[in-house]
Amino acid sequence: MRYRVLFLIVGLIWGMFPRQVTAQSTFTNPVLAHGQDPWVVKYDGQYYYCCAQGNGISVSVSPVLHRIEPPQRVWTAPAEGWNSSCVWAPELHPYKGRWYIYYAAGQSGPPYIHQRTGVLESVDDDPLGPYVDRGMLYTGDSLGQWSSNRWAIDFTLFEYEGQLYGVWSGWADAATTDRTEQNLYIAEMTDPCTVASSRVLISEPDRPYEQGELPLNEGPQILQRGEDLFIVYSCGQSWLPTYKLSYLRLRRGADPMSRSSWVKSRRPVFEGTDEVFGPGHASFTVSPDGTESYIVYHTKTSASPGWQRDVRMQRFEFDRQGRPVFGAPIPVGVAMPIPAGSKITNP
Repeated sequence: MRYRVLFLIVGLIWGMFPRQVTAQSTFTNPVLAHGQDPWVVKYDGQYYYCCAQGNGISVSVSPVLHRIEPPQRVWTAPAEGWNSSCVWAPELHPYKGRWYIYYAAGQSGPPYIHQRTGVLESVDDDPLGPYVDRGMLYTGDSLGQWSSNRWAIDFTLFEYEGQLYGVWSGWADAATTDRTEQNLYIAEMTDPCTVASSRVLISEPDRPYEQGELPLNEGPQILQRGEDLFIVYSCGQSWLPTYKLSYLRLRRGADPMSRSSWVKSRRPVFEGTDEVFGPGHASFTVSPDGTESYIVYHTKTSASPGWQRDVRMQRFEFDRQGRPVFGAPIPVGVAMPIPAGSKITNP
């Protein structure tokens, strides 16, 4: 009897202290039942997920990649002005002790012809804010001539050989309808809030697999591994099962500001199946221990036209030529091993 009492006392004392344990061994898609345009960044051992919620932007933080915690509102669009409505596809980037959020906004539609890119800057090193609105970015052909600024969404930031660059999806000219072909553009940046050059066209929907109801290139994301740098982007139509991913690969040692420096994939690199519809708008990160690569993306929840989507993730590899191999999107409910090094703390 006294041994049972002793075990009970030890058990109660043990339960009073937090302990580090390995999380459950598998997870399944979706990792978020309702969501789109997922952006995940790993920083200082935490994963930050950034998303649009209503007419604002929210950020969540989690110690594990496969569990997205409830996001916290970090910015609300103003009641008036160019960025007062249609807040789309925000991205969160750390840079030299500050955090920057890029987003698209503009007068509502249809037609959606007013969308431009804005940037927020954190007041300190906390990704959960507060943030200061640093205004609209110039995304046109004649730097400084704001009257010629152009439609721009899905802006992303990267650094290459000491130079900052911005890449986004935009229109060649001003338009009166939102049924306009979308291209990918690049520009140099002085700092995360300042575009330093006129835009340069680096991709347009010129491959057969990019055609369809509305040819477009959008959702560009940077994937870098060693000396290899890719811009992985979405093509096909976002509201149809034909949405898919392709990429541009930068020639080693080439100038990112030259269109000839970028080589486009001959075929899609990630596309739907009979069970998964329209995977696209991906971001990339690594497992908690840094040994595995992951793609985080959204898909349509059915084959019917529309924008009902969820967020999913899965591991991918690189081939001997350094190219990413994403495989096929994994259907809902299929068990996958949790990312290597995942741990949780239980009370």
